[in-house]
Amino acid sequence: MHRPGAARAACRAGGHSAPGSGGDGAPGNSSGGQTHDSSDGQPGNSAGHGQPGGDAGEPLTESAAEAQAHGICFKTGPPGQVGVELEWLVCDGRDPALPVDQRRVTAALSPLAASPGLPGRGRLTTEPGGQVEISSAPAAGLGHCVSVTGLDLAALRQAVQQAGLCLTGHGLDPFRPPRRVLELPRYAAMETFFDRAGPWGRLMMCSTASVQVCLDAGDEGPGWAGFRWRWQLLHAIGPILVAAFANSPLHRGRPTGWKSSRQAIWARLDPTRTQAPAHAEPAPGQQPARAWPPAADPRSAWVDYALAAQVMCVPRSDATDWSAPAGLTFRDWLRGAGDRPPTSADLSYHLSTLFPPVRPRGHLELRSIDAQPGDGWIVPLAVTTVLLDDPVAAQQAMTASERVWFGARAGRTAAGARGWQRGSPWWRAARHGPADPGLAVASRRCFEAAEAALARAGAPAPVRQAVAAFAGSYVDRGRCPADDQLDAARAAGGNGPLAGPSAPYREEWQ
Repeated sequence: MHRPGAARAACRAGGHSAPGSGGDGAPGNSSGGQTHDSSDGQPGNSAGHGQPGGDAGEPLTESAAEAQAHGICFKTGPPGQVGVELEWLVCDGRDPALPVDQRRVTAALSPLAASPGLPGRGRLTTEPGGQVEISSAPAAGLGHCVSVTGLDLAALRQAVQQAGLCLTGHGLDPFRPPRRVLELPRYAAMETFFDRAGPWGRLMMCSTASVQVCLDAGDEGPGWAGFRWRWQLLHAIGPILVAAFANSPLHRGRPTGWKSSRQAIWARLDPTRTQAPAHAEPAPGQQPARAWPPAADPRSAWVDYALAAQVMCVPRSDATDWSAPAGLTFRDWLRGAGDRPPTSADLSYHLSTLFPPVRPRGHLELRSIDAQPGDGWIVPLAVTTVLLDDPVAAQQAMTASERVWFGARAGRTAAGARGWQRGSPWWRAARHGPADPGLAVASRRCFEAAEAALARAGAPAPVRQAVAAFAGSYVDRGRCPADDQLDAARAAGGNGPLAGPSAPYREEWQ
């Protein structure tokens, strides 16, 4: 259902400049023609874009594969660097509900691909559906990250606006159907892989956008700066952040019944690559003292997870069909299944096609936050960073999350539920956002902890003001950006109620 008034408002929401400064899922294509080593271990400037593997390397043994995955997942040291990856839907400046010819986008971005590139040294990539992503350069702290990313984003906005286009910050395209614009064998194979389970993979590839926060893994110690604590904390507060920043309630112009429909889409995809690894999430029903820190080794759990995940594509130098046999796991491939043995490059690319809520890529990559309107990306970046990097805030956030995972409400609705199972914290966050009482209380406590930590750290005033404004507009009122979209859609439709989903549409999303 087309609502042009709401669509134009959505486009305007993507056009603000960054305060204090001068863009999901699928592995993308570098607009500047550059390649990137997905195992660099640096926060930011990663984009999730591993390069395709190949059949020219030496065959990989199972033990070598385990050692490779184990060695690169958590690169430890004192935490300090910060990065962010911003995905944007690219829309027609006249009406974001119109389709956009990808040649217009390519022409608009071509000056940014030429030397010297983006002014903040970030990387510009294009996703399969034409979404544009900025991956920041690793920054020495939050303020520096906001500053350099703001420079890159200002250059990108200027380029697309001059072409009559605009960047729109929604977790899911509210109006347009998915359409793949990158014609490469790996994306055709990815599409084939996801099509086996219905339409959700195409929606993820071509219609979703996110804010991904990248932080150092941490050191080897047992405390708040250790990678085990930070890994567990990100999973513990993940549903709280999903709820607070939910921003994808519409599809085809109608409400889906989810505050974060993007997360509902992820819940319908291959669970071997989208759910959290074993023991990463707090176990519902356990006492907090027994759940934190985790008893399991995160590195070993990640190796098991990665090799048990299904293979998405098999690069073939002599063919354009890179589709993988249905049900083939990487461990199966190592043990002789498939039409050729895997190589180290195949494993590197396979790791880049795993999409859990938090992905260890040397650094930690939080992937679960919807794209935000305008400069709203600064708030999840700031809140996530200080909740991990400030020792007081880290403990307060862990305590706040206990209500979500172990509280009375959680015990009744999510006993035994993990991952995206109905009633789990992730499910409740995507479905209800901060309308869920437990998540609402936890969100307020996390934002209070974050605001105090930002003040202690001497964060730039515009960053602190942005966080305080978001808390006042949303967190303290039990709202999230998805509510603004729903309000705008109602206003654009007149004084009557917003048309809800038809019975078949409602059944599709439930």
